[in-house]
Amino acid sequence: MTFTARTTYYFDNPGKINTSDSARFAIERAQELKLKTIIVASSSGETAQVFFNAVKGTGIQLIVVTHVVGFTKPGEWEFSQEIAAHLIKEGVKIVTGTHALSGLERALSRSSKVGGGSRTEAIAEALRRIVAVGLKVAVECVLIAADQGAIGAEDEVIAVGGTASGADTVCVIRPAHTANFFDLQVREIVAMPRVR
Repeated sequence: MTFTARTTYYFDNPGKINTSDSARFAIERAQELKLKTIIVASSSGETAQVFFNAVKGTGIQLIVVTHVVGFTKPGEWEFSQEIAAHLIKEGVKIVTGTHALSGLERALSRSSKVGGGSRTEAIAEALRRIVAVGLKVAVECVLIAADQGAIGAEDEVIAVGGTASGADTVCVIRPAHTANFFDLQVREIVAMPRVR
């Protein structure tokens, strides 16, 4: 039998307060596994900026996945235009795509004419409630990045998500495209909130 001992970190509470530590743990595990890419969720750009500052000089590629235009208000993109311009200038990929684990399904379940849940939303809710909100976000960001061609489906990546704002969940994922969702593998949980 062979095994590798690795550290997993547990935050006492979820949320933004864990962002800097999540960045540190993400880089630590990427370097340990010789992974080249960190994918981080960021809706406003604040978390993206923290991760950009942390990865600077490490040789690790940062990919930021944002909410779609209209996620909160029709026609509006929540991500800071100034942060986006700076990150793009520095070579960071910013990916904006429809939420793979809700998207159109959410419109149907919220509709008074159709109503009801969907299998896709059941998967999302299971990830949120059984493991962590940030795990659902990290998985979704990997699906979006793969679907947009920002990453391949063969190489492991570090994926980072959070609860409401900031980052609090770090994992190692072998990507897949949304159409091949069950090929995606969460291979390691590096950090997560212990209480959700």
